[in-house]
Amino acid sequence: MPMTDEVVAAVTDGSDGRALGFWRLPGGFDALLAQWSAAGPIAYVEAEYFGGDGEQRAAVWADGALALGPLDEPTKKRFSRAVSPISLALRRLGARSSPGEDEFQAVGLGRHRSNEDWISSSTC
Repeated sequence: MPMTDEVVAAVTDGSDGRALGFWRLPGGFDALLAQWSAAGPIAYVEAEYFGGDGEQRAAVWADGALALGPLDEPTKKRFSRAVSPISLALRRLGARSSPGEDEFQAVGLGRHRSNEDWISSSTC
């Protein structure tokens, strides 16, 4: 789900959500993610790229608690896509990739390059 300004405003409790190192995690949203994860693991991920350089952040909650991360990796330091923060989080959720692709590609997250594209897509 894209974190639009409207979503952020709807789920924030007004506190600073940067304690886990994310750019846009709404204040108090980590507590909601922990609560929701009692029904099954849930991830919060962020990616920002421009011209091939960028960063990823990811965390996974399971059984009501933070289970993985937060993971943070600037892509300027070449890392294997298989161990990128988002791929590790998706793997923790059960995503599997085929040879030659990572979990990000396997679940279709590469279909769109911006929140606006996800929002306007009928496949979102």
